[in-house]
Amino acid sequence: MTSIPEILQGARTIAVVGLSSKRARPSYGVSEYMQRAGYRIIPVNPNETEVLNERAYPDLDSIPEPVDIVNIFRRSEFVPEIVDAAIRIRAKVIWMQEGVVHEAAAEKARQAGLTVVMDRCILKEHRKI
Repeated sequence: MTSIPEILQGARTIAVVGLSSKRARPSYGVSEYMQRAGYRIIPVNPNETEVLNERAYPDLDSIPEPVDIVNIFRRSEFVPEIVDAAIRIRAKVIWMQEGVVHEAAAEKARQAGLTVVMDRCILKEHRKI
């Protein structure tokens, strides 16, 4: 199993599903931090056109470049369709933020060869390394 430090050191591109342009939202603060740490952030939100000076995409399937980590800032019931899309785009990692848990979708992602991190904050984990 790949460790969290290995995931974060090996990744460059993070698609953030549910990234909002509202600065008060956790998705914004976490993504801004990760961007400052050197990661390319790709916002995925059908209600946004641009977040953190990056073009936003309505869904994962619309992203025209490879994605290392799919970071999920959506409620747990939306996770299965996001996992399906992450498998289609050949992402390497599914990362469910704190409070986001979906065991069946996580198992499906693992079966498809993706690494899964569940119920963990990517910012907090990055600060540890």
